[in-house]
Amino acid sequence: MSKFAKRFHLLFQSAPIHGYRSRTRYMFQRDFRKHGTIPLSTYLKTYKVGDIVDIKANGSIQKGMPHKYYNGKTGIVFNVTKTSVGVIINKVVGNRYIEKKVNLRIEHVKHSACRTEFLNRVKTNAALKREAKAKGEQIDLKRKPAQPREAKVVKIGENVPQTLAPVPYETFI
Repeated sequence: MSKFAKRFHLLFQSAPIHGYRSRTRYMFQRDFRKHGTIPLSTYLKTYKVGDIVDIKANGSIQKGMPHKYYNGKTGIVFNVTKTSVGVIINKVVGNRYIEKKVNLRIEHVKHSACRTEFLNRVKTNAALKREAKAKGEQIDLKRKPAQPREAKVVKIGENVPQTLAPVPYETFI
């Protein structure tokens, strides 16, 4: 094969496709039976600087849509305009975090529940501390992973152990 033939072949070889919205077929699609007009409650929410928000792109609004990397991320509002909010997100780049500022329309953000969960935990811990102090005992407030089940004794007086074996194979020809 000549040099020209090798180069000519490369002209028609398809290159890998890396578009801005590539591989987002299911990521940006609307939920089942949630197509159509967007509820007004989306536009009536108020966002203030410092609010913690979750980014979830709405596929029916292309303006102000985040890049696929930011979908599902949580950030802090740093700027509020008439129709959009600016969000700061920490992005992992190599071995470090970079603060990225992204401007998104309000259709693509919602208030995060992470802060409310934390505040509820603080309240319950404060109440438990008060009760423990009144009783004069110490309490451990650390969250623990699910522990192994406690040991049990199985009584076999009435429940006799049974030996299980596979049923013998039979052919009916």
